[in-house]
Amino acid sequence: MLFLSLTTALRRLWANDAFVYSLRVGLALFGVIALCKELDQMQLAIPLILGVIACALGETDDSWRGRLFGQSLIWALFVLVTLAVQLLVGIPWAFALMLGVLVFALTMLGALGERYRLIGYCSIVMIVYALITAEQSAAQPTRFWHNPALLLAGSVWYGVLSIVWSALFAHQPIQQRLANLYRLLGAYLELKSRLFEPVRGQDEEALRLEVARLNGQVVAALNAAKDSIFSRVGQARPGQRTSRYLRLYFIAQDVHERATSTHYPYADLTDAFFHSDVMFRCQRLLRLAGEDCRRLARAIRMRQPYGLRAETQQAKEDLDASIQFLKASPDWSNSRLLRAILALGGNLDQLDRRLSMATRLDQRDDQQDISLLDRSPQSLKDAWDRVRLQLTRSAPIFRHACRLTLALLAGYGLVHLTNAEQGYWIVMTTLFVCSPSYGATKNRMVQRIAGTTLGLVLGWMAFRLFLSLEVQAWIAALAGVVFFATRSSRYMLGTASITLLVLLCLNQISDGYDYFLPRLVDTLIGSALAGLAVLVILPDWQGRRLSAVVGQAVLSSARYLQAVITQYGGSGAADDLNYRLARRNAHNADAAFSMTMSNMLSEPGHFRQNAELGLRLLVLSHTILNYISALGAHRVALGEDASDPALDTARTGILNALDAIGQALAQGETLPGRHLEEEALLEMLEQLPESNDDAHRIVHTQLALIARLLPVLRKQASRLLSQERYNPDDAGPDSNAAAGGAASPPSGETPTMEAVR
Repeated sequence: MLFLSLTTALRRLWANDAFVYSLRVGLALFGVIALCKELDQMQLAIPLILGVIACALGETDDSWRGRLFGQSLIWALFVLVTLAVQLLVGIPWAFALMLGVLVFALTMLGALGERYRLIGYCSIVMIVYALITAEQSAAQPTRFWHNPALLLAGSVWYGVLSIVWSALFAHQPIQQRLANLYRLLGAYLELKSRLFEPVRGQDEEALRLEVARLNGQVVAALNAAKDSIFSRVGQARPGQRTSRYLRLYFIAQDVHERATSTHYPYADLTDAFFHSDVMFRCQRLLRLAGEDCRRLARAIRMRQPYGLRAETQQAKEDLDASIQFLKASPDWSNSRLLRAILALGGNLDQLDRRLSMATRLDQRDDQQDISLLDRSPQSLKDAWDRVRLQLTRSAPIFRHACRLTLALLAGYGLVHLTNAEQGYWIVMTTLFVCSPSYGATKNRMVQRIAGTTLGLVLGWMAFRLFLSLEVQAWIAALAGVVFFATRSSRYMLGTASITLLVLLCLNQISDGYDYFLPRLVDTLIGSALAGLAVLVILPDWQGRRLSAVVGQAVLSSARYLQAVITQYGGSGAADDLNYRLARRNAHNADAAFSMTMSNMLSEPGHFRQNAELGLRLLVLSHTILNYISALGAHRVALGEDASDPALDTARTGILNALDAIGQALAQGETLPGRHLEEEALLEMLEQLPESNDDAHRIVHTQLALIARLLPVLRKQASRLLSQERYNPDDAGPDSNAAAGGAASPPSGETPTMEAVR
């Protein structure tokens, strides 16, 4: 029994991506320590370890071929920056010029995608590490190439290990990302099931905001899973094993669309069916689907078979029985609300059927479009065009590049003005703390200072408890493993670990106690520089770009609605690349809106004056996306009478309205708070008799629900644009406010959430 428990625990660890990442780094660090001990040259440990860390920070999720390409680019950049540092470190003005150019250029690589952002970031880290090693060896002159060679040797050692690891365990990252995706899908389904709670008076607005935020995490997980699969498949025909993962990804996409669907305002359904158990049955089935997603996540992570549960089947039968009872009741036989419940029940049934497909992954569907969109640059010209488009003050990447460059130059200048001992730690702290957003920088400042303090305490304890330098060296390697295991999820602990590693390594060649005070002081100064940079150098306050983010979300939803309606008028549901791209763009824009609001709420009060209005617009935008998702979940061909003049008019009117509102928000144009055509459109939809055909009925119902929100969306959007024009202090070069004089302050009461429901 003990052996079985130990085996299970080890399998769980092996299935954990953070553990595997830190294990790989641990092998590299322990290898460095062992080599230095064997050669009795512990002074070599610091540059070798720094090379390992810098290379590991730039690691991307790729096949071994993709990782070889990425590592080759990293090594080429490392050679460039380390030699540049070694050449110019004694010429301050030339070094400052080189530092500014390289930091700006490497940060702008983020315009090409996440892989290149990481490569650029780790190359900047290598510049700082080269400075630190140059400072450490200043008292002991060495050959010109000595420090660059050691730094590069550390990075090559880890890079080779990473490439070999990727070749040996090629599918492990896909499993981990798919497992994380289904885990988040399960959490989303369970959270959304609370909207079906058959009670009155719950805070639906707060719950919808939480659902929207969690949806952003699901969308990020979908993107990560897609990128992981594409990096190993590309445009080639996938193998048998990869095909299974691809089908799991497409199942997750379909489940996500059905999970985000809303067929009718939940508050209305709760009130109407308060004395029935149908809402409870729906809630139970949705919650069980969430549990099934979590079970599937564990099965993927642990490479175990996934099986169906009798409990879920029983819940489906109970829901069917409850709906049949309502249909037999004369009070509900022709009710629009009952038809909404029927559509909801059908969607839940299909959601469960999609999850059950995970038990039959070996069944191929040659009719399914399995193509994926490659978003990476296709040529040098394409890469340059992407960077060039970001070379504007309104681009967040450009702003961060300017901010980081000037902050690091300020830190470098301060080191030379004060002749601070170990002063380049100031530059290193500034680099690690300075983030694109104010909220992230503020959090990192606090955690960096607290983590450094904790690391110094742990270092003092290690010096007192473990007098052997050999034991301290192994503890340093272990601290490096903890750093990589926690740097993303527990930054304070990660900072404490890397501080402990640095102290223990420095103690191998000198008195480690001499570095305690400089480390703490430099951390405080570097954090202050990063915070000041975010405040005064092209500050990227989220409130200034709120209208543009909302506009993009509305426009993306309009494109998604167009793609859905097109399939109703065609041959029915077809998850081709164009449809999946429209759906993905809509959810990406919704997730970006949610992230913008999260960042905005962490900013100073003056810069989040529109926070309440932004939250209301987030709920509105997400609700419209939910109504469109319901249309997408029920896609069928409308048949020979697909052309319904009234519905065609409604579709065109809604698309035009969404385009008009989205364009006005995106471009900062004046938007009237009322539009008679939209009101007439809603009145027409409300008065249309319901068709007996289910497909026409679902289109009619969902278009009516969207049309009901258009006046509210227009009014709130108009208020946002008016407030941005009325607050000239918040307007900047990136602001979307229209030119001209200040507008009158908005008047009137804020609409209640009843309009959204």
